[in-house]
Amino acid sequence: MAAMHALLSAFAPIWVLTGIGYAVGRGGLLGEQAEAVLGRFVFHVAMPAALFTMVSGASPDVFGHPSMVAFAASTAVAAGAGFFLVRRVFGRGRADAAIGAMSSGHVNSANLGIPVAVQVLGDASFVAQVILFQVLVLSPVVLTLVESGTEGSDGADGRRPGGGVRRLLTMPLRNPIILASLLGVAVSATGLRLPAAVTHPCDVLGAAAVPTALITLGLSLHRGPGGGGRARRERAETAVVVAVKTLGQPLAALLVAGPLLHLPDHQLLAVVLCAALPTAQNSFIYAREYGLDTGLARDAIVVSTLVSMVTLSVAAWALGP
Repeated sequence: MAAMHALLSAFAPIWVLTGIGYAVGRGGLLGEQAEAVLGRFVFHVAMPAALFTMVSGASPDVFGHPSMVAFAASTAVAAGAGFFLVRRVFGRGRADAAIGAMSSGHVNSANLGIPVAVQVLGDASFVAQVILFQVLVLSPVVLTLVESGTEGSDGADGRRPGGGVRRLLTMPLRNPIILASLLGVAVSATGLRLPAAVTHPCDVLGAAAVPTALITLGLSLHRGPGGGGRARRERAETAVVVAVKTLGQPLAALLVAGPLLHLPDHQLLAVVLCAALPTAQNSFIYAREYGLDTGLARDAIVVSTLVSMVTLSVAAWALGP
């Protein structure tokens, strides 16, 4: 009962902020451009600040731990399956398939994973490693696929990027998410202690990333794709991606962490619990920024968050002490 109450408490901010975004969109309080403006604020300002603060104060040398190997393997399986299914079965382009991969394998490790880990596991140290892995490995891979798949097309701001190899090579300098992560790695590697005049503004901006992303998500729920509901094929696509995320990824984590790596019970629970977390808001923000169809990412976030309330409870009950 206590674990269920903890899970419900962790989910509450997601539903409340998304609901506020929906109400704001329905009432027209912020105007027709609110979703675009808030989405760009998250992508170009708040999220880079949060990532820089997070990465600069952490060490990425934890990736060789067996628990991280198991989680990384489950991510590769889920993201790879999502990319293949969205690309080959549902006929999407490479960029949209990359968003499908992210929706299938990028877990909500920050605003949901941390409180869940604290309540169920007793600490959030493994979640911190998961966050670093997703920031430094998964996001750059997905963004590279998105960039290569949107060559010559307009982004959300109407600008037409240049093409070819030069565009991909210069992506770290043009993409604020990757640039902030690389700068954070550089600071972490050198052991440099930044002054409060630098870190405090980043902390304040970074704190706005998650709530603003949820408000933006809520705005999109009111607007909907093209002002209407999603077609049957698109709903099937969402169902497949959600199944990969909420069932495929934790099962892959259980297989790798258990029979293959024989991790201790506490580590096994940590890996499976993190793999069972729902889709993060990042996939929606990335899709919106690059002018892609946001319907899949948006619906995968909402539905996987609903389903994960059950799968997380089952994982905690079956593998917990």
